[in-house]
Amino acid sequence: MINRRIALATVASLAVPLPVSAQQASVMKLMEPGPLPEKSFGPADAKVTVIEYASVTCHHCMNFHTETWPKLKEKYVDTGKIRFIMREFPLDTLATAGFMLARCAGDDRWYPMLDLLYRSQEAWAHAKNPADELVNVVKQAGMTKDGFEACLSDQKLLDGINKTRTRGSELGVNSTPTFFINGQKHAGALTVEQFDKILEPLLK
Repeated sequence: MINRRIALATVASLAVPLPVSAQQASVMKLMEPGPLPEKSFGPADAKVTVIEYASVTCHHCMNFHTETWPKLKEKYVDTGKIRFIMREFPLDTLATAGFMLARCAGDDRWYPMLDLLYRSQEAWAHAKNPADELVNVVKQAGMTKDGFEACLSDQKLLDGINKTRTRGSELGVNSTPTFFINGQKHAGALTVEQFDKILEPLLK
């Protein structure tokens, strides 16, 4: 017969939370909302979540977004199989400015602006006067010079991007692009074929 003391001890033991593994804690931290609204594609309840940390001045990031991302999006995101989150990890002040300008373009024009910055990277990121070239690029997307200057003067936005980068560093990001696929880190510009090998087993 179970006495009262044993019963109370059993109930108390059930109330103790199970320990969280280091990997689970890391994934939980990875998925925590950052200081800026997440920029994501695909359903929030997808079986697989891919998080990319990138720099808009990174050549490998440019190649990924112009060559691999459209195919990956068509195959996995548009079909509802994965959620893809893009986070800022600027490698230099120019990249920080680029990310700020994309955010300032507005929610519906954020990715078109980011895409434009990637596709015109050679024209502005390596120019003799990169600021002037950056103004010329964003004008193509309808942003005025006044809008350009106001955006880059937004201290709150700057702080948010810097905090996003810092959080990335704390999660182990030290190069771009870096992907986390259901919490597992993969550094480098993965090809569609490499994504296939990682994603297909997770989607079964």
